[in-house]
Amino acid sequence: MTIILGIDPGSRFTGYGVIEQQGQKFTYLGSGCIKALSQGEDLASRLQTIFAGVSELIIQFKPDLFAIEQVFMGVNPGGALKLGQARGAAIVAATNSGLSISEYSARQIKQAVVGTGAADKSQVQHMVKSILKLPGTPQADAADALAVALCHGHSHTSPVSYTHLTLPTKRIV
Repeated sequence: MTIILGIDPGSRFTGYGVIEQQGQKFTYLGSGCIKALSQGEDLASRLQTIFAGVSELIIQFKPDLFAIEQVFMGVNPGGALKLGQARGAAIVAATNSGLSISEYSARQIKQAVVGTGAADKSQVQHMVKSILKLPGTPQADAADALAVALCHGHSHTSPVSYTHLTLPTKRIV
């Protein structure tokens, strides 16, 4: 039995999804969004909110594994930079708790959950709902985070190996 925490980072809304894996079986434990969006709140305060939120999730669910979506460099470099900083806040929370970090591209996540790397958000939501046998469709950021966790779970049970990065868990003082 393994508990996986998946994170879909964002500087305003960071999705999280927690699943339990037993072999090929996945069970839903929780999901939602860390809302780092308050009027007038600066980026540093939002990053602190993400760090604190992920830290609290780790305390609450006690995950064995941590997976996060990689930054996609789109048309807006400023947005990618903020996304990278949000990822950093979540990653530091995980490493402070002794968790190793696995990263997956959006394409890898969609491929693992939907079967095509070109899937849209509604397809990801539908497949997450179906795989985890949820009574309703999860909110988009939460569904994306659950998909990250499912991708990580599949990467450990599938003969297909997904590229991921495991960071050291030693703290440097």
